[in-house]
Amino acid sequence: MKVLVADDEPRLASLLEQSLVELGWTVDVVADGRSAYLAGLGDAGYDVLLLDWMLPGMEGITVCRRLREAGVRTPILVLTARTTVPDRVAGLRAGADDYLPKPFDLDELVARLQALHRRARDEYDEPLAVGDLVLDPGSRRVRRGSTAIDLSAREFDILRLLMSRAGRLVTRLAILDEVWDGDTDVRSNVIDVHVASVRAKIDRPFGTSTITTLRGSGYRIDPG
Repeated sequence: MKVLVADDEPRLASLLEQSLVELGWTVDVVADGRSAYLAGLGDAGYDVLLLDWMLPGMEGITVCRRLREAGVRTPILVLTARTTVPDRVAGLRAGADDYLPKPFDLDELVARLQALHRRARDEYDEPLAVGDLVLDPGSRRVRRGSTAIDLSAREFDILRLLMSRAGRLVTRLAILDEVWDGDTDVRSNVIDVHVASVRAKIDRPFGTSTITTLRGSGYRIDPG
Protein backbone atom coordinates (compact mmCIF):
# COMPACT_ATOMS: atom_id res chain seq x y z
CA MET A 1 0.00 0.00 0.00
CA LYS A 2 1.25 3.50 -0.81
CA VAL A 3 0.43 6.36 1.57
CA LEU A 4 0.97 10.11 1.52
CA VAL A 5 1.54 11.59 4.98
CA ALA A 6 1.06 15.37 5.21
CA ASP A 7 2.01 16.73 8.63
CA ASP A 8 4.17 19.69 9.66
CA GLU A 9 5.14 18.22 13.03
CA PRO A 10 8.53 16.59 12.26
CA ARG A 11 8.48 14.14 15.16
CA LEU A 12 4.95 12.92 14.40
CA ALA A 13 5.62 12.72 10.67
CA SER A 14 8.78 10.71 11.31
CA LEU A 15 6.95 8.36 13.68
CA LEU A 16 4.17 7.80 11.16
CA GLU A 17 6.62 7.19 8.34
CA GLN A 18 8.68 4.72 10.36
CA SER A 19 5.63 2.84 11.64
CA LEU A 20 4.01 2.49 8.22
CA VAL A 21 7.26 1.52 6.49
CA GLU A 22 7.71 -1.23 9.09
CA LEU A 23 4.39 -2.64 7.85
CA GLY A 24 5.88 -2.88 4.37
CA TRP A 25 4.04 0.17 3.03
CA THR A 26 5.51 2.82 0.76
CA VAL A 27 5.32 6.25 2.42
CA ASP A 28 5.90 9.78 1.10
CA VAL A 29 5.98 12.66 3.58
CA VAL A 30 5.26 16.35 2.93
CA ALA A 31 5.05 19.21 5.44
CA ASP A 32 2.76 21.80 3.85
CA GLY A 33 -0.63 22.02 2.22
CA ARG A 34 0.48 22.99 -1.27
CA SER A 35 2.87 20.04 -1.47
CA ALA A 36 0.12 17.74 -0.24
CA TYR A 37 -2.29 19.07 -2.87
CA LEU A 38 0.20 18.68 -5.72
CA ALA A 39 1.18 15.18 -4.56
CA GLY A 40 -2.45 14.09 -4.27
CA LEU A 41 -3.20 15.56 -7.67
CA GLY A 42 -0.25 13.83 -9.34
CA ASP A 43 0.19 10.32 -10.69
CA ALA A 44 2.04 8.78 -7.73
CA GLY A 45 -0.72 6.22 -7.28
CA TYR A 46 -1.44 6.69 -3.59
CA ASP A 47 -3.87 4.27 -1.99
CA VAL A 48 -4.66 6.60 0.93
CA LEU A 49 -3.92 10.24 1.82
CA LEU A 50 -3.28 11.08 5.48
CA LEU A 51 -3.73 14.82 6.00
CA ASP A 52 -3.24 16.92 9.12
CA TRP A 53 -5.92 19.62 9.33
CA MET A 54 -3.56 22.47 10.32
CA LEU A 55 -1.02 22.39 7.50
CA PRO A 56 0.90 25.58 6.68
CA GLY A 57 0.18 27.30 3.39
CA MET A 58 -3.09 25.49 2.81
CA GLU A 59 -5.14 23.77 5.51
CA GLY A 60 -5.54 20.04 5.15
CA ILE A 61 -9.29 20.44 4.93
CA THR A 62 -8.83 22.84 2.02
CA VAL A 63 -6.47 20.37 0.36
CA CYS A 64 -9.16 17.75 0.74
CA ARG A 65 -11.87 19.96 -0.74
CA ARG A 66 -9.74 21.03 -3.71
CA LEU A 67 -8.69 17.45 -4.49
CA ARG A 68 -12.32 16.37 -4.54
CA GLU A 69 -13.20 19.30 -6.78
CA ALA A 70 -10.42 18.15 -9.12
CA GLY A 71 -11.97 14.69 -9.30
CA VAL A 72 -9.45 12.88 -7.09
CA ARG A 73 -11.17 9.90 -5.45
CA THR A 74 -8.26 8.61 -3.33
CA PRO A 75 -9.46 7.89 0.23
CA ILE A 76 -8.54 10.68 2.67
CA LEU A 77 -8.15 10.43 6.43
CA VAL A 78 -7.88 13.74 8.30
CA LEU A 79 -5.93 14.09 11.57
CA THR A 80 -6.73 17.01 13.81
CA ALA A 81 -6.73 18.30 17.37
CA ARG A 82 -10.17 19.77 16.68
CA THR A 83 -12.74 17.52 18.28
CA THR A 84 -16.08 19.33 18.14
CA VAL A 85 -18.97 17.94 16.15
CA PRO A 86 -19.05 20.98 13.78
CA ASP A 87 -15.37 20.40 13.00
CA ARG A 88 -15.97 16.72 12.21
CA VAL A 89 -18.94 17.63 10.04
CA ALA A 90 -16.87 20.22 8.18
CA GLY A 91 -14.17 17.66 7.49
CA LEU A 92 -16.57 15.08 6.14
CA ARG A 93 -18.41 17.65 4.02
CA ALA A 94 -15.09 18.70 2.50
CA GLY A 95 -14.73 15.16 1.16
CA ALA A 96 -12.78 13.37 3.87
CA ASP A 97 -13.57 9.68 4.17
CA ASP A 98 -12.57 9.42 7.80
CA TYR A 99 -11.56 11.65 10.70
CA LEU A 100 -9.28 10.83 13.63
CA PRO A 101 -8.73 13.28 16.52
CA LYS A 102 -5.33 13.77 18.14
CA PRO A 103 -3.92 12.24 20.21
CA PHE A 104 -4.64 8.90 18.56
CA ASP A 105 -3.67 5.27 18.97
CA LEU A 106 -1.31 4.10 16.22
CA ASP A 107 -2.99 0.72 15.91
CA GLU A 108 -6.34 2.42 15.36
CA LEU A 109 -4.84 4.71 12.71
CA VAL A 110 -3.38 1.73 10.85
CA ALA A 111 -6.69 -0.14 11.04
CA ARG A 112 -8.57 2.88 9.67
CA LEU A 113 -6.11 3.27 6.77
CA GLN A 114 -6.45 -0.41 5.92
CA ALA A 115 -10.23 -0.20 6.02
CA LEU A 116 -10.27 2.84 3.72
CA HIS A 117 -7.99 1.02 1.28
CA ARG A 118 -10.17 -2.10 1.22
CA ARG A 119 -13.38 -0.09 0.85
CA ALA A 120 -12.05 1.94 -2.07
CA ARG A 121 -10.65 -1.13 -3.79
CA ASP A 122 -14.02 -2.87 -3.58
CA GLU A 123 -16.00 0.18 -4.72
CA TYR A 124 -14.03 1.17 -7.79
CA ASP A 125 -12.66 -2.11 -9.16
CA GLU A 126 -14.38 -3.49 -12.25
CA PRO A 127 -15.45 -7.16 -12.36
CA LEU A 128 -12.60 -9.53 -13.16
CA ALA A 129 -12.94 -12.47 -15.53
CA VAL A 130 -10.68 -15.40 -16.36
CA GLY A 131 -12.48 -17.66 -18.79
CA ASP A 132 -15.92 -18.31 -17.30
CA LEU A 133 -14.72 -17.45 -13.78
CA VAL A 134 -16.03 -14.00 -12.82
CA LEU A 135 -15.33 -12.03 -9.63
CA ASP A 136 -17.22 -8.83 -8.80
CA PRO A 137 -15.35 -6.72 -6.17
CA GLY A 138 -18.33 -4.44 -5.59
CA SER A 139 -20.81 -7.16 -4.64
CA ARG A 140 -18.06 -9.56 -3.48
CA ARG A 141 -19.60 -12.34 -5.52
CA VAL A 142 -17.89 -15.06 -7.53
CA ARG A 143 -19.36 -17.34 -10.15
CA ARG A 144 -18.18 -19.84 -12.71
CA GLY A 145 -20.55 -19.70 -15.61
CA SER A 146 -23.98 -19.48 -14.01
CA THR A 147 -22.94 -21.20 -10.78
CA ALA A 148 -22.37 -19.00 -7.73
CA ILE A 149 -19.34 -19.83 -5.56
CA ASP A 150 -19.29 -19.04 -1.85
CA LEU A 151 -15.86 -17.86 -0.61
CA SER A 152 -14.73 -16.62 2.78
CA ALA A 153 -13.43 -13.05 3.01
CA ARG A 154 -9.78 -14.20 2.91
CA GLU A 155 -10.43 -16.57 0.04
CA PHE A 156 -12.18 -13.84 -1.91
CA ASP A 157 -9.30 -11.41 -1.42
CA ILE A 158 -6.72 -14.01 -2.47
CA LEU A 159 -8.65 -14.84 -5.62
CA ARG A 160 -9.16 -11.17 -6.45
CA LEU A 161 -5.43 -10.52 -6.11
CA LEU A 162 -4.54 -13.46 -8.34
CA MET A 163 -7.14 -12.57 -10.97
CA SER A 164 -6.16 -8.88 -10.99
CA ARG A 165 -2.62 -9.97 -11.86
CA ALA A 166 -3.53 -12.73 -14.29
CA GLY A 167 -0.49 -13.96 -16.20
CA ARG A 168 1.94 -12.71 -13.54
CA LEU A 169 3.56 -14.31 -10.52
CA VAL A 170 1.97 -13.33 -7.21
CA THR A 171 4.42 -14.03 -4.41
CA ARG A 172 3.49 -15.15 -0.92
CA LEU A 173 4.87 -11.83 0.32
CA ALA A 174 2.44 -9.97 -1.96
CA ILE A 175 -0.45 -12.05 -0.64
CA LEU A 176 0.69 -11.38 2.91
CA ASP A 177 0.81 -7.63 2.25
CA GLU A 178 -2.48 -7.33 0.38
CA VAL A 179 -4.68 -9.89 2.13
CA TRP A 180 -3.27 -10.00 5.64
CA ASP A 181 -2.17 -6.33 5.64
CA GLY A 182 1.44 -7.31 6.23
CA ASP A 183 0.73 -9.26 9.43
CA THR A 184 4.14 -10.82 10.11
CA ASP A 185 2.63 -13.47 12.41
CA VAL A 186 1.05 -15.23 9.44
CA ARG A 187 3.06 -18.22 8.25
CA SER A 188 3.37 -19.28 4.62
CA ASN A 189 1.53 -22.57 5.26
CA VAL A 190 -1.55 -20.55 6.26
CA ILE A 191 -1.46 -18.92 2.82
CA ASP A 192 -1.04 -22.36 1.20
CA VAL A 193 -4.04 -23.69 3.11
CA HIS A 194 -6.20 -20.77 1.98
CA VAL A 195 -5.11 -21.15 -1.66
CA ALA A 196 -5.91 -24.87 -1.49
CA SER A 197 -9.36 -23.99 -0.19
CA VAL A 198 -9.90 -21.55 -3.06
CA ARG A 199 -8.91 -24.28 -5.53
CA ALA A 200 -11.34 -26.69 -3.92
CA LYS A 201 -14.19 -24.25 -4.53
CA ILE A 202 -13.44 -22.67 -7.91
CA ASP A 203 -11.87 -25.66 -9.71
CA ARG A 204 -12.55 -29.08 -8.23
CA PRO A 205 -16.35 -29.12 -8.73
CA PHE A 206 -15.90 -27.98 -12.33
CA GLY A 207 -13.01 -30.24 -13.36
CA THR A 208 -10.76 -27.25 -14.09
CA SER A 209 -7.34 -26.01 -12.96
CA THR A 210 -7.05 -22.24 -12.65
CA ILE A 211 -4.27 -21.56 -10.14
CA THR A 212 -0.70 -22.66 -10.85
CA THR A 213 1.74 -23.10 -7.97
CA LEU A 214 5.28 -21.91 -8.70
CA ARG A 215 7.23 -23.76 -6.04
CA GLY A 216 9.33 -21.52 -3.82
CA SER A 217 7.87 -18.40 -5.46
CA GLY A 218 4.11 -18.13 -5.28
CA TYR A 219 1.08 -18.54 -7.52
CA ARG A 220 -0.20 -17.52 -10.93
CA ILE A 221 -3.51 -17.51 -12.73
CA ASP A 222 -3.13 -17.66 -16.49
CA PRO A 223 -5.54 -15.57 -18.58
CA GLY A 224 -8.36 -17.62 -20.02
